[in-house]
Amino acid sequence: MNSPIRKCAGALGALALALAASACTTGKERPVAALPAPPLAKAVPARPSGGPALWRVADEDTTIYLFGTVHALPRDAVWMNDGIATALGHADELVTEVPLDHKQGVKADMLTRAVLPTGQTLRQLLGEADLRAYEKAMTNLGLPVATFDRFEPWYAAMAMSLLPMAKQGYSAEAGVEAVLNAKLDPARPRGALETVEYQLGLFDTLPQETQVNYLHEVADGVPEMGRMIQQMVAAWLKGDADGLAKLMNSETSDPVLLDRLLYQRNLTWAKWIETRLAQPGTVFVAVGAGHLAGQGSVQDVLAHDGIVSHRVQ
Repeated sequence: MNSPIRKCAGALGALALALAASACTTGKERPVAALPAPPLAKAVPARPSGGPALWRVADEDTTIYLFGTVHALPRDAVWMNDGIATALGHADELVTEVPLDHKQGVKADMLTRAVLPTGQTLRQLLGEADLRAYEKAMTNLGLPVATFDRFEPWYAAMAMSLLPMAKQGYSAEAGVEAVLNAKLDPARPRGALETVEYQLGLFDTLPQETQVNYLHEVADGVPEMGRMIQQMVAAWLKGDADGLAKLMNSETSDPVLLDRLLYQRNLTWAKWIETRLAQPGTVFVAVGAGHLAGQGSVQDVLAHDGIVSHRVQ
């Protein structure tokens, strides 16, 4: 499974994951600044063994927790522990990638964006090698090769990459964001780093060549997707951020795709965190685990700006 697919699996927004999965069933390293550890604004258990990784960025009167999520999980997945629960319980606000109360109408918006102009079909856009790989992958997934003919390559790639998750019982309703939202006091505010429209635009405005490359890589990776998903979730559950990054970074990646979906967003989110440190309080930020692992991660950007992210779990 090529690394762009691994990277993008960690970078996909919760909204895109949920909607695309539904459509499948229907249709130079930076130096780390050596700064003293800031005091804990509120007590959190000191790094228990096991469990997904949790980081803290803090100054005198602000604490921001950074938690890498998996947007869809099996319903019987167990990952919440005392460290995560305590941090969430102390939070004045939960911040996710997109608003947690997005409306069903967004699905129609996504499908409208993804539809090709009249007279065009997806398979007409593909060269011989791309078409052969695509049709083989569709057959392996048990889908008619014409299933996504009306849609742009990015949509077909996203849907194909998420179908194995659905087949293994993964759902957004059991995903980390949904669980966090349910456990947090309803009276506490929720925030978002991006809008739904922005996330959809990230994919819809990709150059066609990049979209086709993305689709081809997904198609090539179909036989290994189920195993790779399990490996990535296992690393996440153990809090093995280095192992997760290694899974995602093992091969050369498409620079346009990664810059658009991962690195530029990490930069923007890091700047948001730096700005938020000027406001007192405690914030629990939950974003896809791919954004908090490896070179170019949110923590890497913060370190470049002299802000240390302390691993607390």
